[in-house]
Amino acid sequence: MKIIADLHIHSRFSRACSRDLTLENIAQTCATKGVNVVGTGDFTHPEWFKEIKEKLVEKEKGLYVLKETRDKRQETSKKNPTRFILSAEIACIYSKGGKCRRLHIVVLAPSMETAEKINLALSKIGNLKSDGRPILGLDAKELARICFEIDGRVVIIPAHIWTPWFAMFGSKSGFNSKEECFEELSDKIFAIETGISSDPQMNWRVKNLDTMSVISNSDAHSLPNIGREANIFEIAEEKLSYDEIMRVIKEKNLKEFIETIEFYPEEGRYHFDGHSLCGVSFPPAEWKKHGGICPVCKKPLIIGTLNRVEELAEENRKEDYVDNSRVPFRKLIELDKIIAEGLGVKSRGAKQVQAIYKNLIDSFGTEFNILLNVGAEELKKNTEPIIAEGILRMRSGNLSIKPGFDGQYGEIKIFSEEERNSFQKKLF
Repeated sequence: MKIIADLHIHSRFSRACSRDLTLENIAQTCATKGVNVVGTGDFTHPEWFKEIKEKLVEKEKGLYVLKETRDKRQETSKKNPTRFILSAEIACIYSKGGKCRRLHIVVLAPSMETAEKINLALSKIGNLKSDGRPILGLDAKELARICFEIDGRVVIIPAHIWTPWFAMFGSKSGFNSKEECFEELSDKIFAIETGISSDPQMNWRVKNLDTMSVISNSDAHSLPNIGREANIFEIAEEKLSYDEIMRVIKEKNLKEFIETIEFYPEEGRYHFDGHSLCGVSFPPAEWKKHGGICPVCKKPLIIGTLNRVEELAEENRKEDYVDNSRVPFRKLIELDKIIAEGLGVKSRGAKQVQAIYKNLIDSFGTEFNILLNVGAEELKKNTEPIIAEGILRMRSGNLSIKPGFDGQYGEIKIFSEEERNSFQKKLF
């Protein structure tokens, strides 16, 4: 069976996250989008973990469903309810090698018992109640050691590894290799997360990552962003479990790890170098011409993911470098964003956007089915021509993109104003 998994999201207990992020809402959103397995997020937070224990029940080993779903009282998919996998993100801030390091680390746990032991150990180091993503003065290597000593099946994944401020390879506080970060535990770290400002092809350029699995997750802070990045696995139904998902990720067999779903990395908040206060952004070559200095305020520019990849990449692996032995990927734009642009509406939550979104879901089942699978003729029969055209253009990459930088999202345009007006004239 095909499994779409988003293993890194947050709860309403994380700073700057939506109050709507409840277990029930997450399960319902996943059912609509077509996400089969989702991280709980934030299992280190005492109140959230209490809800997890009260509301979830194990369905397969290490995978949990809402108790109401099991009892057929929850309106998600009753035949195939959303599975939850125990996940958390830890912010490690510490000094190492004469530098202040700031890393975000995803922790995946195989059972409630293991998660509880991790919480107990970490509660002696820092305040887990303060934030769903707790900040600990703990070396990432020591975090890994603590988790592995509790349960060898725990998986440690450096999160959004290129983000400047909080990542293993981040330009502001990261390292230049996995070994520099995790030292003797490096062999136990078998996967990294791309983050929304990089895609797998960018990561393939770095030799230090050649043996690593490259996975993609949404790091969602709100319900609409769940599944904006995800992983697609082929797993026999009778084998579905935490251990099987982790094995598939680790072994990278292309018949089992089918592909990842990617945000267009240019749309991410740190793709280019730049300085948001001055509205200045550059690709790496331009950054070099300016000596890394903002031409407006004369302060250092924030180095983005593309430039940092260039810094660590092998000389013979240029931007077009492809490694066909690696797990392939597809870039998508969320359906409600496509609809909003087709209608010329700014908010993806607008009433007319959501009406068309609901109609398409009613017609084709899930958002991922619409974005990935539904044929052109079927799309044209079931929605406005400009929406169908928008989905087809997204699949082909026929887009105009202004890259993001220094915390500002990039801008993706599917249609020009002239094209949108032309579609409207045809409609009427």
